[in-house]
Amino acid sequence: MIIEARYQGPPGTGNGGWSAGIFAGAYGADGPVEVTLRRPPPLDTPLTLADGDVRDPDGHLVAEVRPAGEPPVPVPPVDPATARAASAGYQGLVDHPFPGCYVCGPEHPDGLRIHPGRLPDGRTAAPWRTPAQVGAPTVWAALDCPGGWAVIAPGRPYVLGRLAVTLDALPAPGGDYVVTGAVDTVEGRLAVVRTSLYDGAGGLLGRARATWVALPAGPRP
Repeated sequence: MIIEARYQGPPGTGNGGWSAGIFAGAYGADGPVEVTLRRPPPLDTPLTLADGDVRDPDGHLVAEVRPAGEPPVPVPPVDPATARAASAGYQGLVDHPFPGCYVCGPEHPDGLRIHPGRLPDGRTAAPWRTPAQVGAPTVWAALDCPGGWAVIAPGRPYVLGRLAVTLDALPAPGGDYVVTGAVDTVEGRLAVVRTSLYDGAGGLLGRARATWVALPAGPRP
């Protein structure tokens, strides 16, 4: 397994959702799985998977992949027009901790361009036009950042720590979809969030539960 540089999250490391999706695919379980990131996934580095543990060439534990529990409760859908309106107010266009992020970074040259904005009830929503090639890691990535943006605030960046995905169907290449996110709990530096992926008619394609970790105060990486 190699996380290519174009799938960057924070500078110099892999996007958490994409990386977790690659690890989950290599794990090959019949049902949903949960990926816990133990260190930032390195880019352009051969990684190995054995007994659910992902390691780098030096033997450092990068991630753990395990069967997931019950699927998360979906975040309710919104119609495409509401998602577009929310996305217009996306905070990351003005203040983004990692502007080169493959999923939500406004400065990534060919990223997914998912810009989740806040709804009045605190949920996030964004429209998403899928790329020409769509696989399970693409959906894992899409189900990553919209949940994080339910808790990310100016001067308070978070990174993904754990992600469990239930994928009901892959979206079609070049199609128009909506992603929603919501925060369940925030305790100290840990936030538990959920995300869901819908087609334009409100049909559920996938959902995720994630734990995000607030970075310590200080200069951004």
